[in-house]
Amino acid sequence: MNDPSSDPAAGVYDPIAEGLRAVRSRIETAARDAGRDPASVGLVAVSKFHPAASVEAALQAGQRVFGENRVQEAAEKFPALRARYPDLKLHLIGGLQTNKVRDAVRLADMIESLDRPALADALARAADREGRLPELLIEVNTGDEPQKFGVPREEADAFIRTCRERFGDRVRGLMCIPPEGVDPTPHFRFLGSLADAHGLPTRSMGMSADFPEAIAEGATLVRVGTAIFGGRPSILARP
Repeated sequence: MNDPSSDPAAGVYDPIAEGLRAVRSRIETAARDAGRDPASVGLVAVSKFHPAASVEAALQAGQRVFGENRVQEAAEKFPALRARYPDLKLHLIGGLQTNKVRDAVRLADMIESLDRPALADALARAADREGRLPELLIEVNTGDEPQKFGVPREEADAFIRTCRERFGDRVRGLMCIPPEGVDPTPHFRFLGSLADAHGLPTRSMGMSADFPEAIAEGATLVRVGTAIFGGRPSILARP
C-alpha cells in the first residue's frame, strides 16, 4: 500500500498525511496494548484555526471526521468541502452558545458539547425548525472547573436522564476535557463508568497529549489536532 504522506517519485512530503499516519499508528498500538480492536477507536481530526486547504489535505489522506470549536469558522470551511467529499463528518466540540444553535444544527453531524438545560431547549427548538437533529454527546466537567464548559459531576446523572428522555437515541454518549497538569486517567475512568451506567456507547475523551491513556480507559473517539495539523496558525488564532 502506498504511504499517502509521500510520493518518492516526485520527492513530495505531506506533513498532514504523515501526521495522520503517525497518529493512526499510535491509536492502533494503544488499542492493542489495552486488548481492544483498533477499529473501535475513531479519530476526530481537530481542524480549528486551520484553513480549508489543510482540511482538504487531510481528506486527501483519507481522514473523514473533523472537529471544530466555532460554528462560524465551520460554516466558512465545511459546506464547500462537503460538496466535494460527501462522506465528510463534522463534529462541533467547543462550548456552544444558544444563539449559534440553529446554524450548528444545520451544519453538524455531531454536537459534542451539550451541557445545560438552556442549550437542550435551544437544540429542541432548532431541530423542530430545521427538521434534523445531529447526534449529541453530553459534556461532563469531570474536574468541576468553574472556567470550563460541561455539566458538573454531581448534576450529570440527572442531566443525562433528562436529555435521553427528550432526545432519545440521538444522545450517543459523553465527552470530557480533564484538567490540565493532572493525571487524566481518573477523569477518563469516571466518564467511562458514567457512560456504562447509562448504557451510552460513545466516549469522546483524549487529545494529542493523552489519547493513549484515554484509549486504555475505553475511549471510542479521540480528538487530535496539533499532532496532525501542527501548531495553530497565529493569524487565525484570534480570540
